[in-house]
Amino acid sequence: MSIPAKIRSICIMRLSAIGDVCHAVAMVQAIQRQHPQASITWVVGKVEAQLLAGLAGVELVIFDKRQGWAGYRALWRQLKGRRFDVLLHMQVALRASVATLGIRAQVKIGFDKARAKEGQWLFTNAAIEAQTEPHVLDGFMNFAKALGVTDTNPRWQFALSEQEQQFAAQQITAPTLVICPAASKAERNWLPERYAAVADHAQQHGLSVMLCGGPTASEQQLASQICQHAQAPIHNLVGQTSLKQLLALLGRASVVLAPDTGPAHMATTQGTPVIGLYAHSNPKRTGPYLSQQLVASAYQQHIEQQHAKPLAQIPFGTRAKGSDLMADISVEEVTALLDSVV
Repeated sequence: MSIPAKIRSICIMRLSAIGDVCHAVAMVQAIQRQHPQASITWVVGKVEAQLLAGLAGVELVIFDKRQGWAGYRALWRQLKGRRFDVLLHMQVALRASVATLGIRAQVKIGFDKARAKEGQWLFTNAAIEAQTEPHVLDGFMNFAKALGVTDTNPRWQFALSEQEQQFAAQQITAPTLVICPAASKAERNWLPERYAAVADHAQQHGLSVMLCGGPTASEQQLASQICQHAQAPIHNLVGQTSLKQLLALLGRASVVLAPDTGPAHMATTQGTPVIGLYAHSNPKRTGPYLSQQLVASAYQQHIEQQHAKPLAQIPFGTRAKGSDLMADISVEEVTALLDSVV
């Protein structure tokens, strides 16, 4: 299926998660630079839409998966009677593929066969080029390349209000290490006493320390444990910010420390150095895109041990399993990375 010579309308299917949506923004804005005349409609998750609100030239259509079939019907009603030149189907989950059944498009582009999991290829009539061991962002950029985009250097422009920027300016008034300690799965979190040790190290070297994160009970508990272990006071804002306020804070931070979690990628969009903590997933695939040199990783040792093979012989992106893998990242390794930045 050939791409239309002149692209007037594009629909994007990428529902979640926060980190992936950040990667997708770079792809969308690369397309806008190449095809400024094209209207863009983005089908996105309810939470992720809070971060994308106000994105220039992008219409957001929210798909709430928690509503079940009612969510599908609401999406299809909203897009009824519309036809797009191109659909970029960027989410392999079956629920996303089912949602595309109600989206009319001349060309529906999905991942290449190797990555079109959960039968995604059955819902598309074109595919992006196959890649060897790409970072998630590079994989997304191949959707832009499929539309003839040549400038795929990632750049981000988010919409932040004056109030959100003022909030961040009031909270961060000195060089600051922002720690976003919690990942979506607790096994990917580092130990609270080690976060606290890094916080103490940072403050001894003239940095203020702030904790940020979501409002869940587990995140609040982790933040409390970090504060209890720390010798010096920490500014704890966990659960007290909107996504846009968090984005503004990450943009004002001197450096961010985080495991495999959305705020690490949010910070990347703002040009802030990110020290990433990885043990379960390959940081070459999901690490902070502009801070690969700042990753503290126990991934290779665990994945090789679990599969009894060298990393090069293990399928790219294979996850390591276990609840205590993050314990193999030392405080000294992380403080050395911090010292290299500040």
